[in-house]
Amino acid sequence: MLVPLSWLRDYVEVDAPVDELAERLTVSVAGVERIIRRGVADEDGNLGLYRVGRVLQAGKHPNADRLQLCTVDVGDDEPRQIVCGAWNFGEGATVAVALPGAVLPDGRRLERAKLRGTVSDGMILSERELELGTDHSGILVLTEPWEPGTPLAEVLPLSDTVLELETTPNRPDLLAVYGVAREVAALYDLELGPPPGAEPERAGDEPVDVTIEDFEGCPRYIGRLFRDVRVEASPAWLRARLVSAGMRPISNVVDVTNYVMHALGNPLHVFDFATLAGGRIIVRRARKGEEFTSLDGELRKLDPADLVIADAERAVAFAGIMGGLETEVRPETTTVLLEAANFEPLGIGQSSERHALRTEGSNRWEKGVDPYLAPQAATFATELMVELAAARWTGDADVKGELPERAVVEFRPERASKLVGLELDPVEQKRTLERLGFELAGSSITVPTWRARDVTREADLVEEVARFHLPEVPFRVAHGGAALLTRDQRLRRVVEDVLAGAGCSEAYTSSLVPEDPAPDAIRLPVPLSAEQAILRTTLLYGLVESARRNVDVGNTSIALFEIARVYLPSGEARPDEHWHLGGIADGGFFGAKEILETLYGALHVELRPEPAERRFLHPGKAARVDAGWLGELHPTLLDGVWGVFELDLDSLFAAVPERLVYEDVITYPAVRQDLAFVVGEEVLAGDLVDAARQAAGPELRELRVFDVYRGGQIPEGKKSIAVSVTFQSPERTLSDEDARELRERIVAALAERFGAELRA
Repeated sequence: MLVPLSWLRDYVEVDAPVDELAERLTVSVAGVERIIRRGVADEDGNLGLYRVGRVLQAGKHPNADRLQLCTVDVGDDEPRQIVCGAWNFGEGATVAVALPGAVLPDGRRLERAKLRGTVSDGMILSERELELGTDHSGILVLTEPWEPGTPLAEVLPLSDTVLELETTPNRPDLLAVYGVAREVAALYDLELGPPPGAEPERAGDEPVDVTIEDFEGCPRYIGRLFRDVRVEASPAWLRARLVSAGMRPISNVVDVTNYVMHALGNPLHVFDFATLAGGRIIVRRARKGEEFTSLDGELRKLDPADLVIADAERAVAFAGIMGGLETEVRPETTTVLLEAANFEPLGIGQSSERHALRTEGSNRWEKGVDPYLAPQAATFATELMVELAAARWTGDADVKGELPERAVVEFRPERASKLVGLELDPVEQKRTLERLGFELAGSSITVPTWRARDVTREADLVEEVARFHLPEVPFRVAHGGAALLTRDQRLRRVVEDVLAGAGCSEAYTSSLVPEDPAPDAIRLPVPLSAEQAILRTTLLYGLVESARRNVDVGNTSIALFEIARVYLPSGEARPDEHWHLGGIADGGFFGAKEILETLYGALHVELRPEPAERRFLHPGKAARVDAGWLGELHPTLLDGVWGVFELDLDSLFAAVPERLVYEDVITYPAVRQDLAFVVGEEVLAGDLVDAARQAAGPELRELRVFDVYRGGQIPEGKKSIAVSVTFQSPERTLSDEDARELRERIVAALAERFGAELRA
């Protein structure tokens, strides 16, 4: 979400330094990814060299057919002579001028220069040169007759600072400048201005025919009719704001819908009313075999589950996603129907995913737009349509079903202090909630409509209070420190330390996923988005996506782990929650196995892999272990060779000894040897290891499988298992004869039990 500060300050007069504002937003509201400075640099008097100019004379350059020689009044004692390459203006035009010495947005310093033998004492500017838009076909002609010499910064937003916010799916209200302004007002205890938009006077009372056949998919639809519309370019200030917000200006009518969406968060759409069969709007599900051409020129074959906007004959738009090519507003359009509606999130998300079509609108709808926001958005859009397109508002319809009631939650300030671990003033707690739009009546808190999706219980209100106060007060632990950690908590910390020491980085992925291998995984009845619809039963898919993102940005030697909960179906309303450890690392099966060997060794638990099959693992390169599984990721899931594992921590920790018995460090040298045995395919490496340990006794300090080989000199139906053994005695130095005797015990035991043959 891009938030231009000039736009933000329309709604809240914050004058804090931008770095401080970004830091406070990051801590309490949403992460500020970047601070972007756009346009003309506001330093060292640079803005003073940009002025409004009036063209007194304009004609062909005497030495160049493609250049125009102009005399321009910029408020000085004498007019300036300026050479310009554009021809979309003439005598009497009001233009934007940069004088010699001005630094342009691209860093160039403008100098007085000779062009084809004629002095040019300045530059007449296009909107792209000012970074106010993308048009470079001609210079920027100002529509109002400003006085020559007027500072251009008083006429146009020459400079702006833009905050790029990384919002979370549960906060769709932050996908609007006004929503961010509400948070800033609460942060700094400032007055929040009213929502933008004032209803203009109606110029008629025409009926607007709107029918909703599916109130579940569309609880509300407002349609407004405008006549005598002039479709043209938007004024420079509006185009500049859209560009700063990351949107492309198109025309005044379309720009109004995008501007209102970015300001308030409610997507809008406009139809050329003359192209709507019967002058009707019907909100319904698509018919079997129905299709239409969307604004991007693609022929869309609709699914009966798709919610569409139709006229009397056919579908004309994907509800909430994209309009149709046949009904788009064109330069010759004179009558426009404005749509301000509310759509159900899940259906929009599923249609967007089904057709691989994501838009600014669908992104907002699938996160959950305030169901009560449509009237304000319609009012603001109507005001701008009348002002910017000289439109007459002649018709209105507001069709709605049952809208959700506002939630009421009981709140206890003393409970909030206990949970947060701070002694927070109860009065200040309630003032914070009031600044955020919550309504208080004793201990009952009425939740504002724009927070209905994520504030449903007392703990959510505690979080609202905490995020505004934790950064300001030194934090204390409410319930003790590390000494009071449970055994499982201490072991989880050990696991984190061991894996970090093994070169792994910790990842955090969402508990909500778009798909899951368990057919009975729990699907949310009202998901936040199509990508967050199912409670995960495994950590695998989140880690695969994290690895993919690392690969996409060019990272190498990737090794990730995550410790988090999974949610297993229980047959009850609440799932069974289990702590799992998952990992992914490049290097295939043995890369994953090496990490687990390190972890199991640190926990004093024996790792015993046994062959197994899982559909997401490479055939023949998968194993189960006592607490879970490990293997090589199936190549269809991610390019490259990847080792993966996942363990249930309850099962793993149950095998960890309650007390570790201290063993003296052995100071006598060890004897290390590598042995390879040819055995049948059916022999498990773990069984081989057990038999070798029993045969050699306590002087076999370590035995590790490091290779399994097939082919070459190995007979068909056989395999070679190579092990590394370490012999060591706590009482004496072992001789070569001692080592030979221990080795022969192992060879004899394995030959007797498995028919193993020692390879030369």
